[in-house]
Amino acid sequence: MDLRVSSLRGLLKGPRRLFAAAAAVVVLAGAGTWTAAVASEDPAAVRVSDRVMAVDGVRLDTSYFTPAAAGRHPAVLLAHGFGGSKDDMRQQAEDLARDGYAVLTWSARGFGKSTGKIGLNDPEGEVADVSRLVDWLAERPEVRLDEPGDPRVGVAGGSYGGAVSLLAAGHDHRIDAIAPAVTYWNLADALFPNGVFKKLWAGIFVNTGGGCARFQAELCRMYDRVAESGAPDPAARKLLEERSPSAVGDRIKVPTLLVQGQTDSLFTLGQADAAAKAIRADGAPVDVDWIAGGHDGGDMETGRVQARVRAWFDRYLKGDTAADTGPAFRITRTGGVDSADGTAQLRGASAGTYPGLRDHRRTFALTGGTQRFDNPAGASPPGVSALPGIGGSGGLAQLSALGVGVSLDFPGQYARFDSAPLTRDLQITGTPTATVHITSTGDDAVLFGKVYDVGPDGARQVLPAQLVAPFRVTGARAGKDVTVTLPAIDHEVQKGHRLRLVLASTDLGYASPAAPATYTVSLEGGLSVPTAPAVTTAAAPLPAWVWWLPGAGAVAALVLLLTGRRRTAAPAPDPELADVPLQITNLSKRYAKSTDRYAVRELSFRVEKGQVLGLLGPNGAGKTTTLRMLMGLITPDDGEIRVFGHAVRPGAPVLSRVGAFVEGAGFLPHLSGRENLELYWRATGRPADDAHLDEALRIAGLGDALARAVRTYSQGMRQRLAIAQAMLGLPDLLILDEPTNGLDPPQIREMREVMIRYAAGGRTVIVSSHLLAEVEQSCTHLVVMDRGRLVQAGPVRDIVGSGDTLLVGTATPVDAPVVEKVAALPGVASAVCTDDGLLVRLEPGGTAEGLVVELVRLEVPVASVGAHRRLEDAFLTLIGGSA
Repeated sequence: MDLRVSSLRGLLKGPRRLFAAAAAVVVLAGAGTWTAAVASEDPAAVRVSDRVMAVDGVRLDTSYFTPAAAGRHPAVLLAHGFGGSKDDMRQQAEDLARDGYAVLTWSARGFGKSTGKIGLNDPEGEVADVSRLVDWLAERPEVRLDEPGDPRVGVAGGSYGGAVSLLAAGHDHRIDAIAPAVTYWNLADALFPNGVFKKLWAGIFVNTGGGCARFQAELCRMYDRVAESGAPDPAARKLLEERSPSAVGDRIKVPTLLVQGQTDSLFTLGQADAAAKAIRADGAPVDVDWIAGGHDGGDMETGRVQARVRAWFDRYLKGDTAADTGPAFRITRTGGVDSADGTAQLRGASAGTYPGLRDHRRTFALTGGTQRFDNPAGASPPGVSALPGIGGSGGLAQLSALGVGVSLDFPGQYARFDSAPLTRDLQITGTPTATVHITSTGDDAVLFGKVYDVGPDGARQVLPAQLVAPFRVTGARAGKDVTVTLPAIDHEVQKGHRLRLVLASTDLGYASPAAPATYTVSLEGGLSVPTAPAVTTAAAPLPAWVWWLPGAGAVAALVLLLTGRRRTAAPAPDPELADVPLQITNLSKRYAKSTDRYAVRELSFRVEKGQVLGLLGPNGAGKTTTLRMLMGLITPDDGEIRVFGHAVRPGAPVLSRVGAFVEGAGFLPHLSGRENLELYWRATGRPADDAHLDEALRIAGLGDALARAVRTYSQGMRQRLAIAQAMLGLPDLLILDEPTNGLDPPQIREMREVMIRYAAGGRTVIVSSHLLAEVEQSCTHLVVMDRGRLVQAGPVRDIVGSGDTLLVGTATPVDAPVVEKVAALPGVASAVCTDDGLLVRLEPGGTAEGLVVELVRLEVPVASVGAHRRLEDAFLTLIGGSA
């Protein structure tokens, strides 16, 4: 297991500590190379020097990266993660050097080619080393100085390196800015949460470090003692607290960007929350960013985080006041599913201030009464929540975000309390809490609290981020009221779902009492849930990259006004459909000059807010005819179309809420791009302020070309102008006809992200496309047509269907004896090897959740789990191969 969080390597930085000048750094060996064979005046060139430095009897292996440009530059120290080395940081160091920073990387004590014992960021060891490196930087002619001996320097690192960033900032006043990521504030709280030993993660630490003998002797003795007893003692807590940033929290007074992972059972969001509160109390600027990934796997958002860290240093090291450091608080949320690889599509939410973990709480009544359950002898079999050391491959950690849970609670070993079905969607952002009364037949009790999202059928439940809150209750024999602080999460619970509080007696990742006991629990109130309503995506503008969107387009309203069709009286609006973007009922359209041949026949379907709906069908299925009727360009022969309750016909006022992006843009060639957009908007008769013209022009990304005549535009420039026109006014319903025609894969991916982001604000997108794989990844719902008729409509997952066959991706090939064991598992009909892993067919009643648990027990290196059937299979089945 690699605790380095590899996809953040080199992004995040940290420390601050001033030691006596007598602590000299001796360079024992050094060598320098150019990373680019170009002249030194080339700004892309980076100078790299590798040195071994003697620091307090320890040899530190370092690399020093400097820009080719002359002069003094701000410096950055890049600290690697636990189990890593300076080599993990090389690419990021080179990138920062090209951006004008002098960058120093090093292998921490006991890692890479550096010597010494691992001290878990001992203030007199690893933290002191950082200050020695700062001393060295202060003597370099390439480094900017604030005063003699005081370089302008920032520190960044992930996990282990993130902690040393914080610690150095508290010990050395010369550090000017830090950007720690996925790290801890209090290591004792991280490994001994609420008095419970996090045994699996602690064991992974020791093994990743190379065994107990590689650590300082006092750390090795502490681990052996706690691992043997199964419970931390005061001396163990004291030892880890002394090596934690919290020990110097009142001395960290530098701008701090805290990046923390949501899928992280090692260093939870609560660790970053404690850091943010303490550093802000010292008067320093603090921004908080919750990324999708973490130590349990998931998307580490490397590119976005790297850009934000660089901007942070540009602002606070270079002094660039124009640098955009981002919002005070940002969360990455799941906005859909990429069926190609089973990963979650991501979108951002933000707030102007950090709300903490207890903002705007709502209380939900729970039912369940008084319940009894057992802690079995030996605490076995244990329940399963997170899977430390296994989820790091990225697949398992994302299952809860995709609606598939791998958690397991054994009957008789837990109590559960349920809410009523929710009457509206609920966004949980922070730490839920509940007060419970606990009695044990033993003196102490160890329990594990978790909140499930339970589907309407009650059979499917999801444990958000696979997180659980352990807590120890002393003196439980007499009975105690305990307020349980549950894991901090960001999770949306849909209307009709229930909240379920579970209190379990065992968990695979933690040490429980070996002695059998019976626990009796009851609720003393409801479940209090933080909602943080100020955190929202609604106000976030569409990203600048939407101007890459291709395809020519014309908006239906302008065409209608120019054609001057005669209008007839419209049916009265339907108030029950006022919030429904689209309702099509028994829609029919005959071919011209035909009485019995139909382009569209008796078509009915409905589209709700926030959906991205794909309209699919072979050539001649009636898709384009349907879209033309929807945009009011042609009239149906029978049936009706209602948009937000209003009947659609040529020139209908409700079409002002519809934007269209179809083939064949209608621009006036002698006018400029800006003039075309302004003319279109004036033709709609709507107020100029409603156009959001400046935003549309930013989306177009045409720069100076906006002032040129459209006849001089390339096809790609016309496409950019067309998408800007389609989005003028930010319509509630956006129609895209074959938007990916002629695009390369990166542009197709950007188009997908735009559709998902556009719908995330509560708007609706309808897309017609022949690229089935892209529709499967982009759309939430589908309408399949064939020969003018509706074949099937519904959510993508329902149409594709989970089937009875699962593709289990594995990090390494699976040996034949293990495959045989998988095939013999209960609920498994067959298992065979593929190039990507295992193809497992389930028997009736077999579930993906149960399979994953069994695979983990067999130590199969699971990387992903997904349905084997794809949209192409479903589509061809539905239309009978007529495509």
